[in-house]
Amino acid sequence: MYLVTGGAGFIGSNLVAALCRRGAEVMVADRLGDEGKWRNLAHHPVAGVLPPEELGRFLAAEPPLTAVLHMGAVSDTTVTDGDLVAATNLMLPLRLWELCAARGVPFLYASSAATYGDGSQGFDDDMAPEHLARLRPLNLYGWSKHAFDRRVAQLLARKRPAPPQWAGLKFFNVYGPNEYHKGRMASVVFHKFNQIRGGEPATLFRSDRQGIADGDQRRDFVHVDDCVSAVLWLLENPQVSGLFNVGSGRARSFLDLTRAVFAALGEPERIEFVDMPPELRGRYQYFTEAPLDRLRAAGFPAQTTPLEEGVRRYVRDFLTAEDPHR
Repeated sequence: MYLVTGGAGFIGSNLVAALCRRGAEVMVADRLGDEGKWRNLAHHPVAGVLPPEELGRFLAAEPPLTAVLHMGAVSDTTVTDGDLVAATNLMLPLRLWELCAARGVPFLYASSAATYGDGSQGFDDDMAPEHLARLRPLNLYGWSKHAFDRRVAQLLARKRPAPPQWAGLKFFNVYGPNEYHKGRMASVVFHKFNQIRGGEPATLFRSDRQGIADGDQRRDFVHVDDCVSAVLWLLENPQVSGLFNVGSGRARSFLDLTRAVFAALGEPERIEFVDMPPELRGRYQYFTEAPLDRLRAAGFPAQTTPLEEGVRRYVRDFLTAEDPHR
């Protein structure tokens, strides 16, 4: 049995779908709430759905676990409740790490490109404690993910017990099906699609940095299928452990992405620029790009999905479908 925390969420539900298609038994730990997250699981025969507060009781029964895939988190980059974020994004994965180490169960977890902050220290997925110490995340969410990465590095350096396989996955800007419950934290593809289909112009932030044109802020946009492929490959290669970037390997502008949405819809381009909200100024990543050398050196063979192809598939196969869920 696989335990997938956050299994009704965006990346988690796509991972659950892939595992179920392979015939695996999957237990989901998540809160379904009233946002329609249950629809992300509706097409697949999961073993059950545990609310997070029942996770301890479930694990105390020592179920036979093939792996723990920790995709759950408070992922809102504007959240300000430090106690909630620390409990959910730092203390919970530490408890899962210790449990997996004690029981000999592989442990794969979601980290984030938010750990890199403004990118001034680069985007090298180096696990060395001295490298991690130089990174400065821009928000509470990024700090919490970084704090767990640093704790893992510390535990390994001190030769404390570790799971037989472990991997931290620094996901970059992920887009694709099953993100519809995320509200403002959904991908730019999803938001631009809704603007365009609603007959509005697509809006992008003006640049407030000299030398960077409006709409030329760049991110590493990665299709969720590529993220799932990386997780499945790691599960198939239990000898591989480490901290790994998971992205497309190429930064693209928000203008590129928006134009890809217009093209997928067959609509003429209408793009307007708006001022960046005050709460994002100074906390906004202007450039991210995932070096994939470490993951590929470990043997990962997959080619990443080009932006235009990924956007076209997402728009045509899901966003314009009667049932957009996977």
